[in-house]
Amino acid sequence: MSKTFLLSVALLTLSACATETLKHHNTKVSNGLNIIDRPIDFGATRIALTKAYIKTHYGKSVNSIKIVPKIIVLHWTADMHLDTSFRIMKSEKLHSNRKDIVKASALNVSTQFLVARNGQVYRLMPENWMARHVIGLNYTSIGVENVGDPKHGLTHAQEKANIALVKYLKNKYPTIQYLIGHHEYRQLEHTSLWLEKDKGYRTTKIDPGEKFMSVVRSGLKALKLKQP
Repeated sequence: MSKTFLLSVALLTLSACATETLKHHNTKVSNGLNIIDRPIDFGATRIALTKAYIKTHYGKSVNSIKIVPKIIVLHWTADMHLDTSFRIMKSEKLHSNRKDIVKASALNVSTQFLVARNGQVYRLMPENWMARHVIGLNYTSIGVENVGDPKHGLTHAQEKANIALVKYLKNKYPTIQYLIGHHEYRQLEHTSLWLEKDKGYRTTKIDPGEKFMSVVRSGLKALKLKQP
């Protein structure tokens, strides 16, 4: 049996598994939280790129892109439209206009969750698969993008949705220790959670801001999640 044939079978199997895992589901309801599955493209190509990213940036050779979540990172999309924000993350390869990060990998950016202005939560990919959303911390973090930008900020509905979503995630994954805003990511640079090998690969972030993080954290005091 040729190596080419075996490789083809392996890729087809991997692609089929990804499609099966990421197919649309009915709305999920947990503790009053509605989660709608809206899968981004996450087939064999994206899985392979994720494994390559893990090896290059974190020095780990892995057979699976599953993670053990220890951090939740909150973001804003820097765009005011839900569909546009979704399309940015949908494709498997990074858009060429991301000159700030494209040299580091062709893997497209993504997060496990996207929260609309009205507070509706969408799950874009399996919660325990690695997404590319925060330098140095992807391998242990779940990302939550909120539709919004610096001019308009985020909404009260999004505050409530993020509080409910973090509660859901912490209950499901007891390993989660930290809740941080994207703008705080470099404060974990000198901890064991930071894995980035490229000392020159850093970006400046302001999202989602101190105000939003303060409100969300105030609603989650009982969880005693760490902050930087």
